[in-house]
Amino acid sequence: MPLAPRRPHPPTGWKRRLARLPIRLFRGGLGPLFGGRLLLLIHTGRNSGRSREVVLEVVGRDRDGWIVASGFGPGAQWYRNLRSTPAATVQSGRRYHAVTARFPTPEEGGRIMAAYARRHPRAARALCRFMGFGVDGSEAAYRAAGEQIPFVRLEDTGH
Repeated sequence: MPLAPRRPHPPTGWKRRLARLPIRLFRGGLGPLFGGRLLLLIHTGRNSGRSREVVLEVVGRDRDGWIVASGFGPGAQWYRNLRSTPAATVQSGRRYHAVTARFPTPEEGGRIMAAYARRHPRAARALCRFMGFGVDGSEAAYRAAGEQIPFVRLEDTGH
């Protein structure tokens, strides 16, 4: 059974600059280097109304869009911004897509996390460890953790 999450804090200083380096790579047309595992989310700041950018790991992908997780919990700025203004743009590879953010239920989050753990066991274990969940590698443990992780489905509105 997972532990209560400890809500990690976003990086600051040089670690923040390093974490934001992929944004420059996407801007430079090098998005294909990430092989679909990362995307650039361009969204609107809830207070400033200005355009904001963040690179996120893709947890799931289907013909309707992408699923991402907030590793910093529901307090992450991009997550809060999408809650306020769900319309956004995703850059995947070199292509841009208009998307609308949808927020899965905790039960759906459990299924998403279990499926992600089957496809990427090491990454799933690392995400859970990062967020303070003690998972034993079982599907039930990943489902329980996924019920507490805020996921976002970015639905492509262009098809």
